[in-house]
Amino acid sequence: MAAAESSKTPAKRIPNDDTEIAPFAEVAPEEPYSIFTTSEKKWISYVASFGAMLSTLSSYIYFPALVPMALDLNVSVALINLTVTSYLIIAGIAPAFMGDIADQGGRRPAYILMFTLVVASNIGLALQNSYSALFILRMVQSAGASGSYGAAYGIVADITTVNERGSYVGSMLVFTNAAPSFGPVIAGLLTEKLSWRWIFWFLVILTGIYLLIIITLLPETQRRVVGNGSLKTHGVHKSLFDFLTRHRKIDAFEQDQGLRGGKRRYHIPNPFKCIPMLFSKSNLSVILIGSITYAVKMTLQSSLSAQCIDVYKLNYLEAGLIYLPSGVGGALASYTTGKLLDKNIQRVSVTQGRNSRYRRGDDISGFPIEEARLAGIYMLVALSSMTTAGYGVSLMQESHIAIPLVMQFISGATTSSIFTICGTLLTDLNTKASATVQASYNLVRCIGAGAAIAAQQPLANATGLGWSFGIFSLIMLFAAPLAMLLKKRGLGWRACAPRNLNPK
Repeated sequence: MAAAESSKTPAKRIPNDDTEIAPFAEVAPEEPYSIFTTSEKKWISYVASFGAMLSTLSSYIYFPALVPMALDLNVSVALINLTVTSYLIIAGIAPAFMGDIADQGGRRPAYILMFTLVVASNIGLALQNSYSALFILRMVQSAGASGSYGAAYGIVADITTVNERGSYVGSMLVFTNAAPSFGPVIAGLLTEKLSWRWIFWFLVILTGIYLLIIITLLPETQRRVVGNGSLKTHGVHKSLFDFLTRHRKIDAFEQDQGLRGGKRRYHIPNPFKCIPMLFSKSNLSVILIGSITYAVKMTLQSSLSAQCIDVYKLNYLEAGLIYLPSGVGGALASYTTGKLLDKNIQRVSVTQGRNSRYRRGDDISGFPIEEARLAGIYMLVALSSMTTAGYGVSLMQESHIAIPLVMQFISGATTSSIFTICGTLLTDLNTKASATVQASYNLVRCIGAGAAIAAQQPLANATGLGWSFGIFSLIMLFAAPLAMLLKKRGLGWRACAPRNLNPK
């Protein structure tokens, strides 16, 4: 017996004390970064991506129903618009809580909590008959839905290496970028044919089915909990997926007690953990690039329906259909950009002599990840800026409706490509706290978008529609020097950054 035991290669032991396991479940170099197969990774990422899409859908599907809701609840449209503002405020704050839960306690508990809140709030929204109930329930809905975006990035970080991550992020953003297109169309149809309440019943059905899928078929991927997927799960972390995929051969990865860990210490969710991540120059640069882009994009999206109804005399269903070009462009660009990001990594890693390393793991120390990820971003920023200005001019001159829609298509494609780049790079830089850094990103971009949307109409009144979007197009150009600085200094910033900056 002793001889048999001694013949086994001992598992790598992580230094530990008697009270708390190592803060991150590392795997031995000879083991794969993730034991999930390619098909399993795709399934997991699709489930996570659908949840992120539901977050975007819950926001955009609401817009065509603002006027009929105001009439039914006997309040002004301005008061109904306040529920949009409250939704955005909570969307900027809630991911800080949910991201910490996902990074500390696991992805499954966070997802189950988030979508339980979403389903319950959607039922309440479909049944409520007062403005105060609508106002409160929309905030509850936002609290649940908004955190799924960052958690989805966390799952992608758990199961993918740098070498393949771009494709997974791109595929994820296909879902989220499609939602702003078909959401208003669905809402317009339901409102016109049935009632605005059926928007929320539709969401109840959709999110309810998704919650059941999460509970039964979404495996735990958080590396603090399952390492590379080889550690056994218990309690809320265990799903039917674990019983159906015994070919994962968990037992083949013999883990000693040091890697499995003893009791896991859980912490009360701390929303302020996302704030220190903004002190990283690399993180802040990426977040500012993405936030500037998001703010400018939202001025186009928020103005599209109202301006086209006014200029081109569209009905509500037609006003929903005009969101399709931006969404189609965004979905196509996200998928394509994700593939290109992986090719860029392979190209740069070959020149660095480290290609095999990135196929096996996730170490980017000494590697110019910023150069690989930000390739082509200057062209994207320039195109986005030009189409923003062109959109404003086309509306001001009341050009044929095809012109602003073409501008929306190009803008949707370029901004979605930038979002894919920024989201992937942030995940690369913060694989151990990917959901938390996305909460930081979400906080900054929601503040920026809220300010831009609030300023858009007063600016248009003061300068004219064309000049207002001309100003936003100039703001968009500020992303270019930030990208230039990050490409030039990013590697040095990471080398000098304190090791304890990212939350553990």
